[in-house]
Amino acid sequence: MAITRVWIEDGCTACGLCSDSCPDVFELDEDADTAKVIKGADLEANEDAIKEAAEDCPETVIKYEES
Repeated sequence: MAITRVWIEDGCTACGLCSDSCPDVFELDEDADTAKVIKGADLEANEDAIKEAAEDCPETVIKYEES
């Protein structure tokens, strides 16, 4: 199965773990004090890193959908 969608739910503390482990998909939004998914990011090429970021997220707010 391939990841088709990634999002960050409310509760992100902008710790930076996701952007450190998967900088092609996640970045910190300093204005909103949260992380965000980069528009147009290649989800397929970063599938393993996305799953790792979701698993390592201390707030468990990184979600993804597979199809």
